[in-house]
Parts: sequence; structure tokens; C-alpha cells
Amino acid sequence: MPARHLTLVGPTASGKTALALALARRRPEAVELVSVDSMAVYLGMDVGTAKPTLAERAGVTYHLIDLAEPSEDFSVSRFRAAAIEAIVGIEAQGKVALLVGGTGLYLQAVVDDLQVPGRWPEVAAELAATRVLSLHRRLTELDPVAAARMEPTNRRRVVRALEVTLGSGRPFSSFGPGLAAYPPSRFDLLGLSLPAPALAERIDARLEAQMGAGFLAEVSRLATRPAGLSRTARQAVGYRELLAHLETGLALEEAVGQARRRSHRLARRQRAWFGRDPRITWLAADDPVGALNELEDRLDLLLAGRLRP
Repeated sequence: MPARHLTLVGPTASGKTALALALARRRPEAVELVSVDSMAVYLGMDVGTAKPTLAERAGVTYHLIDLAEPSEDFSVSRFRAAAIEAIVGIEAQGKVALLVGGTGLYLQAVVDDLQVPGRWPEVAAELAATRVLSLHRRLTELDPVAAARMEPTNRRRVVRALEVTLGSGRPFSSFGPGLAAYPPSRFDLLGLSLPAPALAERIDARLEAQMGAGFLAEVSRLATRPAGLSRTARQAVGYRELLAHLETGLALEEAVGQARRRSHRLARRQRAWFGRDPRITWLAADDPVGALNELEDRLDLLLAGRLRP
């Protein structure tokens, strides 16, 4: 089956958004953008998420930005439903969807049509007081396939598997082959790669620019909203640290340092996540002209029906 849509993935600060916008401006009749960023979905979280501005988005159709109030929790399943709706609409126009972003789980939920189990917080709460090894033994009895896939001491994963198994009445493993499966898809997967030292410099420079552009003031405005910030929104890189500065008196310099270190850890996790996917063709982020030309060539092949995943 020929590929039908494109993705552009990679670590934070690698230049994905700028490259995607460049293609969309060059080929507005052929492509629309779909954000795959778990924090760009939030209204008002602009500076710290490096969300493209309205001016940068002028003349470009950019889906899945500003979908939710920052007081709302946002889930993978909600993202998947919204992304599929957007892609169906883009395809109906004879255009190509370019999924761009660095939230790996969100991307895989769409690209590989992952079945995303719901949440049963009351079940998870009941499991909270039980020792993790006891929970893993229980999981082994109920779903030995899932139990074999995870470390017995990984509390988060064990509790989640039991939560789904008990809450849904189905084994956790029945919801799909898991994140390690990379089947053929209708997407041509491209990624931006940059040597680690250069990426680290970009991350640091971007955070400095964000602080100069009013990041702290943005967090302060969000923190004083009557509805507050959701658990999900509060975990965003940079926001959590600046909230600690505002709410607990953590020194601003220390908060910024923590945000910087956490951004570097995020980039390493993203590189590892996407690096495991053998389907991704990597483009050089330090050659934006060459990367843009390659991206446009892929678009043309895809429109001609000659590109297979």
C-alpha cells in the first residue's frame, strides 16, 4: 500500500517546526500540518512550548494547536481521535498531512493505530498501597504476557497494566502488540537529527530566548487563572520549574537550571524513542535547505503514489 502522509519527528529544538512551516508555505495547495506535541494543545501555553506564533502560521493550516484549556487533562486517546479527524479532512481535500512534533507516544498512537486503553483512577487508587512485587505477581496471574514484558519493580508500568486489566475486564496485552512493534503504515516517516553537542547548544539558547520573551510572565498568568492548571499541564518542561519558583520560592536561577537539565533529558529520551524505529529516514538538521528539498521530494513522490512505506 503506498504511503499517504508524512511525519517529521525528532528531539526538542531540532528545528522540526521551522522546517514543516517552510514546506507548508512553499506548497500550501498540497500539505497541511498536524502538531504532535502534547503541550501545544493547551491555550495560553505559547512561549514555553515554542508554539509557532500566529504570524508564523499565517497562510498555513496547522491542526491540533490550542485544543484545550490548561485546566484540562489531555490524554493520548483524545489526541488520537482529534488527529484522525484532522487527517481524514486533509485527505478528503486531496492533500497530504504532515505530522510534526516530538511526542513519540502520540505519534505512534496515530501512525500505528494503537488501541489506547482508558483510565480507571479508582482502580489505580486501590492498587497504590500494595507493594509492587505483589502487584506484579497478581499481574502474572491475570496477564502473564504483559507481566513478562516489564520489570517487576517498575511500579508505574505494573500499576497501569493492572489498572487496565481490572478496569476493562481485558488483559492489558490484548490492546495491541505494544510500542516495540513497527509495522508498515500509511505514513512516510522522516526525522531530524543533530549531533548531541549542537542540540544541547540549541536547547540552551532557546530557553534563554524564551525567558527573554516572557516565559515567566506567561507561567504567572496561567498560575493565577481561577481554574488553575491541570496535572498534565503542570508537568510541561519549564512550566513545572517556574511554577516551583512562583509557588515555593525556589530561586529563579535554580528553576531555570532545572528546566535546562530537564530539557536535555527530554531530548535524550526523544532520541532514544525515535532511534528505535527502523522506519524513520533521518535528515540533517544542520542542513535545513537540503532537508527541505528532501521533504518536498518525498511529498511529490507521495502525491504521485510512488512512495511506499
